[in-house]
Amino acid sequence: MIILEKSPKELFRHFCKINNIENMQIAVKYFSVFGGLDIEIDTSKPILELIEKHILNNYNYLRSEVNSLTGGYHVEHAILSGIALGDRKTTNAFKRAHVSFEEGSKCVDNLYEKEIIDIDSSEHFLLGKRGDSKIAQKLLFTNPFLRFWFAFVSPIYKGIKDGNYEEFKTKFQGREADFSDFIFEELALTFIKNSFLEDPIKQHGQYWDEKIQIPIVAKTVSGKIVVGFCKYSDNKIKKSELNRFLEDLKNADISADIIVIFSKSGYSNELKQLKSNSLMLFTIRNFNSII
Repeated sequence: MIILEKSPKELFRHFCKINNIENMQIAVKYFSVFGGLDIEIDTSKPILELIEKHILNNYNYLRSEVNSLTGGYHVEHAILSGIALGDRKTTNAFKRAHVSFEEGSKCVDNLYEKEIIDIDSSEHFLLGKRGDSKIAQKLLFTNPFLRFWFAFVSPIYKGIKDGNYEEFKTKFQGREADFSDFIFEELALTFIKNSFLEDPIKQHGQYWDEKIQIPIVAKTVSGKIVVGFCKYSDNKIKKSELNRFLEDLKNADISADIIVIFSKSGYSNELKQLKSNSLMLFTIRNFNSII
């Protein structure tokens, strides 16, 4: 069963609860594939083994369920694969699907009404910036499993349908390392929304223009601007990466009261020494508070 009616926070909580997961590294990795698919999995086993058992071997059943949600239209499926495999901008998804902007927009409206995707706009106003109509909106899957399906299963369904999983394994292994990046950013935003208790967050999202992309932007009730970035990597974040981010902000004429950073693997000692009320360092373990 595919779950659509829950928020990312609720989906993550549900996933961790039914699978009894307390290790957040495991939670994020497996949630990126199985989140929103209402089944129990054994996270002590390799993710490829579980994908083959629960998804590829059940391709016909899951395809029928996906089609019942989406309507099964070829063009809309092509757009969904374009979103899942690209940078999530509308114009680029339409290019990948080889459809016109007009036709693509109609499909997006239909998918939005079916709660398959959400439509996200850059938080220009939050940062005191003038919005640019040339900057594309971004499209977000409401369900991690559907994002996985349209990234790795739907585009090569013929081989999977015939029981040949080699092409899938090659493609998944080639992108597995960075496939959880978006989920990591989404959970970081969820965490930020609920973590400023004394001065609550009243608005949050992402910012992008032609020069810079900021995964986390927020504004507190008192008016403080929070911006930050995430790194889903096995390497610790170093001070030099913070300096590059600060330089990007300066070049984009963006000022902030608080910088937040989320790291999968922690921070260098040099960077940890800079931690303060205006520089907050979080790791994946902090996501425990979401559940």
